[in-house]
Amino acid sequence: MPQRITTGYKALLETAEREVETLSVDEAAALAGRDDVVFVDLRDPRELEREGRMPGAFHCPRGMLEFWIDPASPYHKPVFAEDKRFVFFCAGGWRSALAAKTAKDMGLTPVAHVAGGFTAWKKAGRPVEGAKG
Repeated sequence: MPQRITTGYKALLETAEREVETLSVDEAAALAGRDDVVFVDLRDPRELEREGRMPGAFHCPRGMLEFWIDPASPYHKPVFAEDKRFVFFCAGGWRSALAAKTAKDMGLTPVAHVAGGFTAWKKAGRPVEGAKG
């Protein structure tokens, strides 16, 4: 019997967008470099190598997020235990919306994500380092 998907990605994204703060590129840029904010880059390593990075962002592959946030996990990263604001981004804003909601559901606060992701950041002429393509 074929699978019957009852909730699609669009519904998941709509829920996430309602429940987490969405920042424009300009709003995100105003937070960049602050000591009380951690930008979390969810893109995979190939994306980082090809497109470059936001200076100072912490890289957390999307597949490891829950494990790196949870202090009970053997994979926990101390950055997620810091008393800071976490701003998630991916290439286009979908993974980051879902990740920010997951992080919030796990108890990480405050969280937000960048509308349009790294693509919008780069298109707006914001700082990028290490781009190869």
